Amino acid sequence: MTQIQIELENIEKLQTHNKKPVLIAGPCSAESREQVLDCATQLSAQGIGIFRAGVWKPRTRPSCFGGVGEPALKWLKEVKEKTGMAVTTEVAHARHVEAALEAGIDILWIGARTTTSPFAVQEIADSLRNIDIPVLVKNPINAELDLWLGAFERLAGAGVKRLAAIHRGFSSYGERIYRYAPHWQIPVELRRRIPGLPVLCDPSHIAGRSDLVGLVAQMALDMKSDGLFIEVHPNPEKALSDKAQQLTPAEFKQLTESLVCHKDPDDEDLAVLQPYREQIEAIDRKLTATLAERLEAARLTGDLKRLRNLTVLQPGHYRSLIDEMIAEGCKYGLDEEFVRSIFEIIHAESIHNQLEAYNKKREPEA
Repeated sequence: MTQIQIELENIEKLQTHNKKPVLIAGPCSAESREQVLDCATQLSAQGIGIFRAGVWKPRTRPSCFGGVGEPALKWLKEVKEKTGMAVTTEVAHARHVEAALEAGIDILWIGARTTTSPFAVQEIADSLRNIDIPVLVKNPINAELDLWLGAFERLAGAGVKRLAAIHRGFSSYGERIYRYAPHWQIPVELRRRIPGLPVLCDPSHIAGRSDLVGLVAQMALDMKSDGLFIEVHPNPEKALSDKAQQLTPAEFKQLTESLVCHKDPDDEDLAVLQPYREQIEAIDRKLTATLAERLEAARLTGDLKRLRNLTVLQPGHYRSLIDEMIAEGCKYGLDEEFVRSIFEIIHAESIHNQLEAYNKKREPEA
């Protein structure tokens, strides 16, 4: 992986000296001059320093409101002049970047749909070559960490050093509480892969409902997010896009005042935590040994299947295994989906090992 140097001290308007979370707020879409200025004025009065608004909106259906386009950039410029706030908007290709830079936009963000396309990200990176401006990158639509990492690599390769991530959740099929599944482990792994990278959370998109935004926002801070990227509209009921997830300025104020920011552990905290951490590590070692034993048993089972000319996958047994393990997990108070996901991974690895054993037996001798 390309080495990404994050200049933390130079993340202008994204770093705070008091370690409080960065707050970026504004409407999903810049719909009119009046709407933009009204929202910005109210947020500025609350002490918010960065105003967000979508000028170009990538919509699923062509009949949906796709943004005002370049004329709306003048409204963001006016927000800067009248409130002193920094402004940020989404860009999806080189022409967007050019127009945003000409209008004096302070921070650019790359949306989830764009992050999914390496061609689009590379075009943006090339258009920003050696231009000093902060760029926020939302996670791709699908839960694919490498695509997200690839976007940062492309931008860093073009000389963009002021980078930050926005965790906005991932698409999933079927009924669910949230609009986009948070999959918190993915931004956690992103932090591990790129140390020092600021990671903000977009609770509006994860929640999909205004009444859940506060809950997700607090969860994000509990997960050590560096800031929040929240949609706020003067009149969400009349919003032209994503009206269900936008807060009013008053609701946003109430949310920010209710948030709890946790501290990093000091030496005393670490001393209290240490015995429990040691217990967890001992259990993890046992789990690892048990997993190895389980996979060895699956390998031997695979050998027997091969000798008896049986298929590797036996769906009926797999379904009964998952059902049985879920029932067993419920006895211990474990979440059904948690148990299911673990045993799906274990079973997939067992099948993979058995297939490899089959293929090795088919390989011609040297």
